Amino acid sequence: MPRPSDTKQRIQDVARELFAQKGVQRTSLQEIADQLGITKPALYYHFSSREDLVRSIVQPIIDEEEAFLAGQEALDEVEPRALLEGYFDFHHRHREAMVLMLSELTTLADLGLIDLVLDWRRRLTNLLYGPEPTIEQATRAVIAFGGLQDCTIQFPDVPKDELRRAAVDGACAALGISPQREA
Repeated sequence: MPRPSDTKQRIQDVARELFAQKGVQRTSLQEIADQLGITKPALYYHFSSREDLVRSIVQPIIDEEEAFLAGQEALDEVEPRALLEGYFDFHHRHREAMVLMLSELTTLADLGLIDLVLDWRRRLTNLLYGPEPTIEQATRAVIAFGGLQDCTIQFPDVPKDELRRAAVDGACAALGISPQREA
């Protein structure tokens, strides 16, 4: 018999697959339990609700993004290209989960994640422009960071290094900064 942590991981893996195929709202906990060959009460032992299960899947991604932002905020001076590259790398690494999250905006809103993402964008903008960016600076940042995120989803077949260079160069252009790393 698998350890509880193994069962929990198996539940999350099957849920990810079914959520990607059918959507979160159209996937029942019973379907997940059936796919795993466990009872619904056994699933409830690990996750009290579908929302709890969804949160358990996205929480590690949230924690990683938060750690990235906190690390950038702790720097004496932010290097814009390194910030953009780190942001791109994060989204590229989690692009499948990002597609799932974008397809389930209602679920994300119910979990309070939309506000969290908007707060992250504000914090990223502040890293580049300080606490009171102009509307021009703020819109450039939204275009740059949103564009980076979108590129990781829009171009899944482009090799990562090629896409990273093109996307970060485009984000630099949107920000009005040099696309080259400073020596």
